[in-house]
Amino acid sequence: MDRVNDTKTALVTDANKGIGFAIAQGLGAIGFTVAVGARDDARREEAVEHLRTAGVDAFGIALDVTSDDSVAAAAAAIEQTAGRLDVLVNNAGISGRTEGGAQDPTTLDLDVVRTVLDTNVFGAVRVTNAMLPLLGRAKSPRIVNMSSNMGSLTLQTGPIMAAYAPSKSMLNSVTAQYARRLADTNVIVNACCPGYVATDFTGFNAPRTPEQGAAIAIRLATLPDDGPRGGFFDDEGVIPW
Repeated sequence: MDRVNDTKTALVTDANKGIGFAIAQGLGAIGFTVAVGARDDARREEAVEHLRTAGVDAFGIALDVTSDDSVAAAAAAIEQTAGRLDVLVNNAGISGRTEGGAQDPTTLDLDVVRTVLDTNVFGAVRVTNAMLPLLGRAKSPRIVNMSSNMGSLTLQTGPIMAAYAPSKSMLNSVTAQYARRLADTNVIVNACCPGYVATDFTGFNAPRTPEQGAAIAIRLATLPDDGPRGGFFDDEGVIPW
C-alpha cells in the first residue's frame, strides 16, 4: 500500500489489444500503475507481460463488463491491490453483427441492439458505478468513456449501423449525465473519439495507429483540476453532439 500512495492507478477495460492496450501503455509510460481489464485470461496476462517488458507497472484484472458479478469482483481486486483508483477508461466496446441487414434500421435485429448496448452502454455504467467508491479516494479522479463520432447526431459519420451508432449516442448522453451528477465533486468525466484506427475492430484497414487513437484518451485522463467536464472530444477539439 505504501507504493500505491505515491503512484496513480488506472483501469482500462478491454486493454489486452488495440486502442485499449495503447492507452494502457501510454498511461504506464507517464508513471501510472495500470490495471489491464480483459475477459480472456491468456490474452490479459500476455498484455501484462508486454507492458512490464516495456517498463510499465501493470497487473491483470479479470473483467467482463456485461457481468455484474465480474465487475464487482474486479472492483474488489483493485481495492485489494491498489486501494484506490485515479483513472477509469471505459474502452470496452463492440460493433455488433451486421450481416443480413442486422443493423439496417429497416430490418434491425433487436437482439443485436441489446447485445451492443449491454457492452457499449450498460457495461460502461456497470463499471463506472462499481469503481466510483475507489475513484472517490483519489485526489484528481478522471473517467474517460471511449465513444465514436458515429454517435454524433450532428455529424452522422460512417456507415449506417443502427445498433452501434445509437449506442455511442447514448454513451455520450450518459457521460453528460454523470458529469452533471458529479459536477460538485473532483471526479471529471468526458467522452472521446479515437478516430478511424487500424485494429481488429476495423479489420486493420484504417489510417490511424492505436497509439494515435489513444492520445485523446490519455489527454482526458490527465486533465488538470480545472479541465473540461461532460464534453465530447477528439484530437481536433470538441465534437458536436
